[in-house]
Amino acid sequence: MSRQNFQVLLLLLLPFIMNAQGFQVNFQGQKQQAMGCAGTALYKDGASIFFNPGSVALSDENSINVAGTPIFANVLYVDGASSLGYRTKNPVGTPFSAYGVFQLNKLKQLKFGFAAYTPFGSTVVWEDNWIGRFALTRLKLQAIFLQPTISYRITEKLGIGAGFIFALGEVELEKDIPVQDSLGEYAHAKLSGKAKAFGFNVGIHYDISDQFSIGLNYRSKVKMNLKEGIADFTVPGSIAANFPDQSFTGSLPLPSVITLGLAYKPNAKLNAIIDVNYVGWSAYDTLAFDYVTNTASLADTKSPRNYKNIFAFRAGVSYIVIENLELRAGGGFGFTPVPESSVTPETPDANRGYFTLGVGYKFNEHFSLDASFYYTQLKRTATNGETNLSGTFRTKAVAPGLGLVYKF
Repeated sequence: MSRQNFQVLLLLLLPFIMNAQGFQVNFQGQKQQAMGCAGTALYKDGASIFFNPGSVALSDENSINVAGTPIFANVLYVDGASSLGYRTKNPVGTPFSAYGVFQLNKLKQLKFGFAAYTPFGSTVVWEDNWIGRFALTRLKLQAIFLQPTISYRITEKLGIGAGFIFALGEVELEKDIPVQDSLGEYAHAKLSGKAKAFGFNVGIHYDISDQFSIGLNYRSKVKMNLKEGIADFTVPGSIAANFPDQSFTGSLPLPSVITLGLAYKPNAKLNAIIDVNYVGWSAYDTLAFDYVTNTASLADTKSPRNYKNIFAFRAGVSYIVIENLELRAGGGFGFTPVPESSVTPETPDANRGYFTLGVGYKFNEHFSLDASFYYTQLKRTATNGETNLSGTFRTKAVAPGLGLVYKF
């Protein structure tokens, strides 16, 4: 295998981790997910720890809520030259979220919160012997963000908040190598590693009037540091010396997000919200890896990626049908940050539209249940600048979610 091909293998490690416009979206709160994944200017429950810590300050409750949103997502790839089709056989994705909001009886202006959520994480598995097997056969990603948070109500209408983010991640990537052994089996490569990083989440919420509120949230760039990645190769003995099993290091930047949110409440039953995100994907301009041992076929890599900053728009409504039953709906649109030359089998990304639905039911003053439904489909025709893989990706993703809230 050539030095260039091995560099391509390593360049495939990062994009899925940073996939804000891929299978993963803001699955961090069932109420907000059902309302188009928006929630920056409206406190609905503890998920505001993620959407806007400033909104938490205007709450008046102690609460715990947990939720999960299974993702059923698959991709069809049609090769541009042969017109043959190939599919993924992905397992179900399992993102989750958990939030706790607490206040002191003697100091109700001050709120404490803690969150654990999974903004990135899934598994992509392509069918055997597909045309792009030298680019990717399997990718598994797990990432958990932990966020202790503090919020303070400055006035009855103004709240601020901030959270510290500690991120933990793990990734496994596999692909075939275009070298065959005496039995005709292709060589294989597997990259794996763990990463950690730090960041922050700050926000401000202001009730302009009884009907209008505004929120502003900033989630910082999170730079995942991969310090002890392991490269494991299964290759014919004749070239084993050129591909020694070894460790490598790298830095994986996740983008910052600025969100401006507006909420409108014309009466006690109806809420309408809109969020505008500006995502700093230009932080991902270059990808570099440093290997412990270099050979004639294995050198440190540094490659331009040239992602671009993008806008995304999310909006939704909720309506209380009867006292304990609330219906929700929404949708959104986001531009892709991925230029054509960077489209890969794990990031067949495109401009995305989606819609959401949901329902919430209060059993009593302590317990409530929320459910959401998300659907999107994408199409992207592109030629990758590293692998020359050229064709059309069609992606469909369905995500039903369920969450339980306990107030005390």
